[in-house]
Amino acid sequence: MRLTLPRPGRFPLGLLLAAATAAFVHAATPAFDQWVDTFAADWMRQNPQEATSRQYFTGDEQDALDRKLTPITPEYRAARVALARRGIEQLRHFDRTQLDASQRVSAAALDWLLDDIVRSEPFNDYNFVFQQFSGLQVNLVNFLSQTHPIRNTRDIENYLVRLDQVAALMDEGIDQAKDRASRGFLPPKFILTSTLAQFDRFLAGEPAQNVLVASLDERAAKLKDVSAEARAKFTAEAERIVTTSVIPAFRRAQALLSSQLPRATDEAGISRLPGGDRAYANALHHLTTTNLTAVQVHELGLKEVARIEAEMDVLFKQLGYTTGSIKERMEKLDADSQPPAEPDPRPALLARYDEILRDAEKRAALMFDLRPEAPVVVKREPPFTEKSAAAHYTSPAKDGSRPGIFWAPLPGPKFEISEMRTLVYHEAVPGHHFQIALQLEMKELPRFRRDGVFGFISAHGEGWALYAENLAAESGWYDGDPKGHLGQLNDELFRARRLVVDTGLHTMHWTRQQAIDYGIRPSEVERYVVWPGQACSYKIGMLKILELRARARTALGDKFSLKEFHNVVLRAGNVPLAVLEQVIDDYIATTR
Repeated sequence: MRLTLPRPGRFPLGLLLAAATAAFVHAATPAFDQWVDTFAADWMRQNPQEATSRQYFTGDEQDALDRKLTPITPEYRAARVALARRGIEQLRHFDRTQLDASQRVSAAALDWLLDDIVRSEPFNDYNFVFQQFSGLQVNLVNFLSQTHPIRNTRDIENYLVRLDQVAALMDEGIDQAKDRASRGFLPPKFILTSTLAQFDRFLAGEPAQNVLVASLDERAAKLKDVSAEARAKFTAEAERIVTTSVIPAFRRAQALLSSQLPRATDEAGISRLPGGDRAYANALHHLTTTNLTAVQVHELGLKEVARIEAEMDVLFKQLGYTTGSIKERMEKLDADSQPPAEPDPRPALLARYDEILRDAEKRAALMFDLRPEAPVVVKREPPFTEKSAAAHYTSPAKDGSRPGIFWAPLPGPKFEISEMRTLVYHEAVPGHHFQIALQLEMKELPRFRRDGVFGFISAHGEGWALYAENLAAESGWYDGDPKGHLGQLNDELFRARRLVVDTGLHTMHWTRQQAIDYGIRPSEVERYVVWPGQACSYKIGMLKILELRARARTALGDKFSLKEFHNVVLRAGNVPLAVLEQVIDDYIATTR
């Protein structure tokens, strides 16, 4: 299927060639570069947590931001939208025919991103404040325990200042959740139940063992310039704040969600909410960066499911799994592949993940010229979020204090053995780590593109990671490992089923159980319920990258180089699919 995308603006071939000749000459348009940098910095100053994550500034300015949490008030959101509108207006003052090739990509990407921010603001109420996957309580805990840097005494002091602000932010979230519920924006009962179970886990145990205390103590123990006495003092202060401030705030949020249970229903999709159909159309546009409708996405999913299941059927029969549906045979394969329950298999599984990762780095060297300098490691997902989390990747710190991390949830008792290799290829090498870490290191990109200042574009980023899975399969990485190949196909099938399920839930009134019966595990179904459209971005993005690769291969013939195609895609950074298409078309024109 060819994915038709809105074009960000086309240019005559002669102009493209002339611009490509001077791709890195910015002397004629320094005003654009200066404006982009200034605007991105203004945007980042409004988001202290993101500024910390990126270590965007230096000195006193960064230190001041490292002592703040990002607001969530309506006034804050209004200020963000006003700044986005201002950016759109200022961007239009630049004559794009006078920009070089790289600047035109920046202009097209920024134009799309700012317009998307403005367009999406009316649909903010469809985001549940407290939910099990990326709710306020999850983001705050993960940010403080994983992202806020602990490199020295000052970082610890800043951590404690931020920890003291958690209760106020939670209370603001409680007020917003109450207001939205009063207007009909109430989470489904099963989402409230999952979220309450997460609150139970956070509030269990003594404050000294709480993740916000224990993680600080653990990280501070690694600092040579922090004495045992000072560390004990800092940890005691964290425990005091958690005991007197954070835990009571979490209990207030827990009480609110408990009070909402009697009024909640098990209707899953946002189409049940006021204006939900328009909200879902916007979510699809935002997350796929295309104009595909829900019906088109649903039909594409059905087609892909049929294709992949036919391919899996052949492999299953070769292994002797001849009866039952694809889902049933995959469950039987997974059951047959489980490690013994004793001793705890998790350490061995983490070691196996690392072994696969190091092997992938060697294999990827044969088809990638560009590879990040930053290392990547595998870590187990923390217990607080492990039961509801999906495998994911976090980017390395620019100062080298944190590597890229592939987070592997291992809640058990059942483990995804056949999918282990595919998870590594998706989350780490040559998937997210290659794209995200490399983007951070590409000095030729403007700062806003290197650091993803205006947000992660899921269709490109997740599309690349799914493309990486497919690349490994078509490059023979699974030769001699039919079970692993079935794991790869099952993961791709999973992404195809998501197209069907996500659109089914949000536009066709599918129930949670219908989605489970279609082959999606409960925690994933609940993720789609609270994050409409995101599950569709993977397959849409992958298919677009494959389409563009086929276009380049056909157009260039003997001049086509897989390594060079990867170079072009990776050098573009994380951009909307329409902008990526422009980049590839320009690459074809200049190469030809």
